[in-house]
Order: sequence, then C-alpha cells, then structure tokens
Amino acid sequence: QVQLVESGGGLVQTGGSLRLSCAASGSIYRILTMGWYGQTPGKKRDFVATITSSGSTNFADSVQGRFPISRDGAKNTVYLQMNSLQPEDTAAYYCYADRNSSPNSYRYWGQGTQVTVSS
Repeated sequence: QVQLVESGGGLVQTGGSLRLSCAASGSIYRILTMGWYGQTPGKKRDFVATITSSGSTNFADSVQGRFPISRDGAKNTVYLQMNSLQPEDTAAYYCYADRNSSPNSYRYWGQGTQVTVSS
C-alpha cells in the first residue's frame, strides 16, 4: 500500500500562485509515476500533470507553461507549482502514484486538496 498526503491548497486571487505538495509513504519502492488530477463538482477527474521516476513530465494543454511539476526522490514528494492562477483552475486537486507490482500496476490516490481562485 501507498499512502499519499496532499497539502498546499487554499484560496488565492486571480494571477496568484500556490504550491501543492504530495508526500508518499508506505510501499514506495517501484513507484514509477506521480502526478495530479483536478476535479470540479459533477465532473470527471481531469489530468493535470505527471512526472516519471526519471523526471520526464507531461502536462494538460490548459496548464502547460504555468504549472511546473517536480519531484524530490529523497523526500518521496511531488510538487505542483501553480502560477498565474485563473478562476477556471478552481478544483479539488488529487495526487496519484502508479506503483509497479509486476505483472500488475496499481494507482493510488490522495484525499484531495481544494484550490479556489477568486476573480
């Protein structure tokens, strides 16, 4: 099992910044990829950003260039730096980790952290 604990959400004005953190614990070996999804009420969870164990990143078009993602292997923590926030970025953000347990792969989720951007 992998436990993920997110922090860093909150209320911010348009144009502001927040940094989300996600700390992994438990069976953290073989975690290949970590990242973030965002979800607004009544909608499905949408991909935001991901980073692999080797540092490769991928982003949703809507956040490309605004939300860099990074990973601290020593702390088993992934960060999402949210810059130039817009009201449409308002969502609950969920951290995930994909762990390889060959031949299967398992996805673990955090509890979510709310980001609200006021206009």
